[in-house]
Amino acid sequence: MINRDEALRKLSSLDFMLMDLGLYLNTHNNDTVALHIYQKISKDAEELRQHYENTFGALNSRSYDEASCWHWINEPWPWEREHNYSI
Repeated sequence: MINRDEALRKLSSLDFMLMDLGLYLNTHNNDTVALHIYQKISKDAEELRQHYENTFGALNSRSYDEASCWHWINEPWPWEREHNYSI
């Protein structure tokens, strides 16, 4: 089972890869290998995002359920040391 910090690190990495591949595909739109990799990473990121939100709660204001709404306020804030991590 992946813990909260590991999930956030992995999701950050996947989202960075998607951004980078998306920029590459803007100028290399015929690269089917890169497109396949983009689609795979996109699927992996979405699955991890769903797992994270189901396990730990919403990642942003657009993805919350009413039962756990506003519980994020009890979590560490970005400027608190325990919330930060190194990649």
